[in-house]
Amino acid sequence: MRLIIYTGKGGTGKTVTSCSTAVKLARGDKKTIVISADPAHTLSDAFMIADIGTEPKEIQSNLYALQVDPVIEMNRQYGSTLSNVISIFSSKGIDESLAYEVAMLPGMTQLFSLLKIDEMMQTKLFDFTVLDMPASGEALRYLYFPQLVGSIGRKLSGLAGMFSEVTKMLHLFSRSSNPPRNIQYNGEFLDRLETLSEVIRNPDITSLRLVANPDTFSIENAKRAFISASLYGINVDLAVINKVMPSDSPDQYYLKWADLQRTKVEEAKINFYPIPVKEVELYPNELRGLDMLQTNAELLFRNDNPGDILYRGKPITFKTEGSSLMMSMKVPFTYKDDFDIERHGDQLSIKLKNPTGHLVNVIPLPIATMGMKLVKAKLEKDELNILFEKNIK
Repeated sequence: MRLIIYTGKGGTGKTVTSCSTAVKLARGDKKTIVISADPAHTLSDAFMIADIGTEPKEIQSNLYALQVDPVIEMNRQYGSTLSNVISIFSSKGIDESLAYEVAMLPGMTQLFSLLKIDEMMQTKLFDFTVLDMPASGEALRYLYFPQLVGSIGRKLSGLAGMFSEVTKMLHLFSRSSNPPRNIQYNGEFLDRLETLSEVIRNPDITSLRLVANPDTFSIENAKRAFISASLYGINVDLAVINKVMPSDSPDQYYLKWADLQRTKVEEAKINFYPIPVKEVELYPNELRGLDMLQTNAELLFRNDNPGDILYRGKPITFKTEGSSLMMSMKVPFTYKDDFDIERHGDQLSIKLKNPTGHLVNVIPLPIATMGMKLVKAKLEKDELNILFEKNIK
């Protein structure tokens, strides 16, 4: 099964792009499911179907949709544990709505969306899973640190163990004479997360795709996602720039906006090099329903197959050796004297000279470089190697 994950800032058209991809795959005779963990239930809006729930819903031939509900999933995974906790609090006069608060702890939505991927893989019913990740930093964290979810979970004896300890403490607090049921360490749960870690980092299975609008905020958000994905070995094979205004407007106001957006699109193509960048013009009406999603898919992918791996490689790599870290990145059309580098806190400013002038690319730096200084930068062919070393007092 192939896994395609779309991520990006809220409002960029991430859900529409996910659904469009799924529609085109399904009409190409590939059994496809699109999964959303967005609490706003945006799949129902995109497909114009009201009853998309927590089980696969057939939208049309070969196309299914599923909406992750963290409250339901929490009860499925830890129903007995929650019952113990709720009963204790209820005896103290605290409302049972605590279950909802527990279910919506930070990261639960993302965690259960990942577990849904595992469930779909186990069924072996689908050729493709398209995941629409929630638009939040927490979503990105859970996507980029999948290998740590299992290891951290084991250090904490797993989420099940954590809830078990909470239950025991609450019983002590309530001075109840009835001990809680013994909740065993859930090794199977953590094994599933570790398996998912391998799947998400396998470039033959998983593709991460970035969605942005032609504006500074969403492109910078996508660049941070790009850097993080590169750092943790997740293959990014496409960047999508949505809602690009047409450049043939007779109105000077809109024409100026179109010109500005065109500049942002060209910058994005250089920023994400050598990953392919596709763009879709702004529609004059709302993009909803199967026909509009199919039209959007054709404009986005044209003759390309959305299920293909559109790029395979490592545009940005990190190598740690002793007290140093080497950051290597591909830079297009650049020569020895055509770039200048400055560091500003947690960002690296790279000024590149190209045929149209100078382009400044601001790159977020990984946390590991915070205690390091920039030592040198060297251009070798089309690769820029930047060396950081720890400050030794």
